[in-house]
Amino acid sequence: MDMEKSRPLWDNPFQFVFACISYAVGLGNVWRFPYLCQMYGGGGFLVPYLIMLIVEGMPLLYLELAVGQRMRQGSIGAWKAISPYLCGVGFASVVVSFFLSMYYNVINAWAFWYLFHSFQDPLPWANCPLNRNHTGYVDECEQASPTQYFWYRKTLNISPSIEESGSIQWEQAVCLILAWLVVYLCILRGTESTGKVVYVTASLPYIVLIIYLIRGLTLHGAANGLMYMFTPKLEQLANPKTWINAATQIFFSLGLGFGSLIAFASYNEPTNNCERHAIIVSLINSATSIFASIVTFSIYGFKATFNYENCISKVILLLVNSFDLEEGSITQENFEDMKSYLASSHPSKYTELLPQIKNCSLEAELNTAVQGTGLAFIVYSEAIKNMEVSQLYSVLYFFMLLMLGIGSMLGNTTAILTPLSDSKFLSSHVPKEMISGGVCFVNCIIGLVFTMEAGNYWFDIFNDYAATLSLLLIVLVETIAVCYVYGIKRFEKDLHAMTGRKPNWYWKIMWAFASPVLIVSLFIFYISDYISTGTLQYQAWDVTQGQLVTKDYPRGALAVIGLLVAASTMCIPLGALFTFIRNRTKKQNVPNVA
Repeated sequence: MDMEKSRPLWDNPFQFVFACISYAVGLGNVWRFPYLCQMYGGGGFLVPYLIMLIVEGMPLLYLELAVGQRMRQGSIGAWKAISPYLCGVGFASVVVSFFLSMYYNVINAWAFWYLFHSFQDPLPWANCPLNRNHTGYVDECEQASPTQYFWYRKTLNISPSIEESGSIQWEQAVCLILAWLVVYLCILRGTESTGKVVYVTASLPYIVLIIYLIRGLTLHGAANGLMYMFTPKLEQLANPKTWINAATQIFFSLGLGFGSLIAFASYNEPTNNCERHAIIVSLINSATSIFASIVTFSIYGFKATFNYENCISKVILLLVNSFDLEEGSITQENFEDMKSYLASSHPSKYTELLPQIKNCSLEAELNTAVQGTGLAFIVYSEAIKNMEVSQLYSVLYFFMLLMLGIGSMLGNTTAILTPLSDSKFLSSHVPKEMISGGVCFVNCIIGLVFTMEAGNYWFDIFNDYAATLSLLLIVLVETIAVCYVYGIKRFEKDLHAMTGRKPNWYWKIMWAFASPVLIVSLFIFYISDYISTGTLQYQAWDVTQGQLVTKDYPRGALAVIGLLVAASTMCIPLGALFTFIRNRTKKQNVPNVA
């Protein structure tokens, strides 16, 4: 296949690496990896994670970069060039990237919202607001916490269930429009503008993380968090979910199957060393996850220690006032001994107070895990409000989130725009700026759904179901297509022609056997897990309790989940079927020449 000579290129290989890092190193490194590390054994989680990096991450990243660089087209054109029957693989990647773009930029809208409020003194999530009569605090806030109240009520204004859609929250809608405007300006001229932006989106988060690392390690209780992180729970190595989550974390954090990496690589020089870049990007991505976890767990430790000591202080005040003790007679050091003494010397009175005496536990505070947006917008903001110069650290943190989110959005939109730009009809009749603007406008309009009162519930649906099974199927077909349709020997010759060297035995074993077997195992696990789960459930905000409660998804939501999965996965068989019918029709229309 002849490569396109006129295709625009990155200015240099470093720009390409920065683009891949900007896309791969995203919010998942800051919130999902630390959460999984906490849930599945601290340091023990790193063992399966690093194994999956070697078996799954680097080989599949190398494969996608090589395909994009060889075919010099976006995901649709690249897989169609390998075989016309594989055109559906590219369409599936574009559909998944489109779904991701629809909801992912909402995170940037939230980051803008928090960034704008970070300049207030005190921070608006530092304290509960007064009630209408100014006689006390709002009940919902007291039931929950100031940070949760600001997130669920002021930011989301969340409805009690997904069935109560509510109205569009115009403050969030404006932030979403602003987020899409920023993305549009970054992708306005394709690689000409994206290539310059990635230097910023890839570099600035590291600067902020270093600042947070220095601050985090100096916080009171940071050592408790780090000890929790690096103390392995070895029994988790026997838990299949530990290995499954390690594999999927590698899978999603590198952005495999979305088509973005193929699109980025299609702008490379044909002689670019994609093997070296696959290794560099994979290692930087994983190192960033571990680095971000050290930052996160130091803040976890500070937050947990602060809450633990605050809990003890309240119990001490209760005991001192109830038993008329001298101030300072009960300290954190003799706390447990004094509790035992009071329980034995005043059993009846102590028993009456027992319901009011909270069970303060540092281990319990450290075990409290919050995933996804909860970690990014609740746990971090709760820790930030207790820091000195909290406004400064709040601005830095949410600016970092914004850079990470924009970097990921550049990859998502590139995966959509590159196949569109490859279309001769569109590229010859529609200016590049209009194509970019059209994609951003459509995504923004649809994204307004996520700014409604029930928008966060729909956000979770897209986040949980729009990509998981689809990406597994896409990448499985990709590996099979390269190894057994295109041919691994033919692919080996292409790599030799591009880079001057053939892939070694490690790459070929991973591509042809290990990675496909692992993906099939993941696919089977997810399907069996969904079947065994029964009715799918979600977490709804209960105003009266000030906490999340579990509810079953209604039929309408289940139908949307089914459509999300089917919309992308069905592209693959439908693409093959369409090609087969078209070829048969052409053969039948060809006149027989006697």
